[in-house]
Amino acid sequence: MDFPAYIVYIAPILAVWASFAFAFIVRPKNNKNIKLLLAFSGAFLLSLTFLELLPDVYEGHDPKTIALYILAGILLQVFLEFFSKGAEHGHMHIDIKENQFPFLLFLSLSIHSLVEGVPIHGNNSILYGIIIHKIPVAIILSIFLINSKMKMGWAILFILVFSLMTPLGSFLSDQLPKLQGYGHILTSLAIGVFFHISTIILFESSKGHSFNLQKLLVIILGIASAYFTL
Repeated sequence: MDFPAYIVYIAPILAVWASFAFAFIVRPKNNKNIKLLLAFSGAFLLSLTFLELLPDVYEGHDPKTIALYILAGILLQVFLEFFSKGAEHGHMHIDIKENQFPFLLFLSLSIHSLVEGVPIHGNNSILYGIIIHKIPVAIILSIFLINSKMKMGWAILFILVFSLMTPLGSFLSDQLPKLQGYGHILTSLAIGVFFHISTIILFESSKGHSFNLQKLLVIILGIASAYFTL
């Protein structure tokens, strides 16, 4: 059963704002739990990419051409991370000076969110994957913005635009006739982006054998959840 169009557009927005509200009210200190949630989201999104997006995008198209676009998506994400410093997969290594708006971080995250919205239309499982991916990233981003020296008004503006970019990507890919003919290209780019951020999350080294075991179990749970979501 397909979701109504308004759910496709509203759900990612609500996920970001719910995460911001959680970070603002709770001010979580336990980064370990957030990292475990991030690992689950990475495994879930990567599994959906393999099980759902890859078979669909290769169907009826030249495999080498599709592979090149996927590689281009990986390179696009690598380029964006020169400016975001890895915020897309939960890393915040940017120093914001007092009352300074982090424009490069804002721009890179906006482009990333725009691209990840492309394959959502007509694909409920990918919507689940994007929401689950957005929640821990939005929590980490919100904590960073709240604790920074930036004015709260700028932080809210940042979260507002960030929350709108994924639905905008879904809307443009669905409603613009000129883009509809390039759907397989845009989806391939999104797959490359998903590959990069998911593998970074999953293969990032963690300190402590106990945490590594917990992370492994969470990854297995994420893969199984993605399989049964389809």
